[in-house]
Amino acid sequence: MSAAPETGTIYGVGLGPGDLELLSVKADRLVRGAKHVAFFRKAGREGQSRRIAAPLLGDGVIEFAMEYPVTTEIPLSDPRYNEILSAFYADCAAHLQALAQGGEDVVVLCEGDPFFYGSFMHMYTRLKDVVPVEVVPAITGMSGAWTATGAPITWGDDILTVLMGTLPEATLTEQMASSDAIVVMKIGRNIDKVRNALRAAGKFDAAWLIEYATMPNQTVQKLSDAGDKVTPYFSIIVVHGQGRRP
Repeated sequence: MSAAPETGTIYGVGLGPGDLELLSVKADRLVRGAKHVAFFRKAGREGQSRRIAAPLLGDGVIEFAMEYPVTTEIPLSDPRYNEILSAFYADCAAHLQALAQGGEDVVVLCEGDPFFYGSFMHMYTRLKDVVPVEVVPAITGMSGAWTATGAPITWGDDILTVLMGTLPEATLTEQMASSDAIVVMKIGRNIDKVRNALRAAGKFDAAWLIEYATMPNQTVQKLSDAGDKVTPYFSIIVVHGQGRRP
């Protein structure tokens, strides 16, 4: 009678903002050596994390694409949104658990840092007490974005606030007005709301728009110069702090 296979490990590997040269040595090693990789993506798309990691993936790697059942089709306030996503995450976690319990290591490709607004967190909470899970941190997308502007994001005692464009406009305005430095993520269709909030908070003229930070198609411009364009999902707005300095 053969012994049961040793349980494999689920690795949540942060890929950073998009430039492969910004991967950690550990992330590079794990991705290059992976037999199984998993990644989230919108249905019908390649997936941003899969695209970033593509040059590193070995021949014969087994891929598990976790396709979101909803993105913006249902409002976040609709109870069905959490119900549908919860079932989706549970199914994905069950698949990863089965691979690990069968003795396989799995590298889950994560945009940015796995513990910073990433979908991998939903796998981590479901799997961490069941099978071995290891998280490999990475440079965040926002770090890549503010670096692309060529100016420090914070000085001295500046308070940095990170906001999601999905928040209500009143909340955005309130938080922006009370902060020295600002990062706004998840913009896309929320761009008009974000613009309005920045204007109301008196921060619009100081805001920068960075699209695809650190990637080959990166663009950096003042938000006031961007006109009424609708920004892609991989856009970040930053307002630099101007605090205490020697």
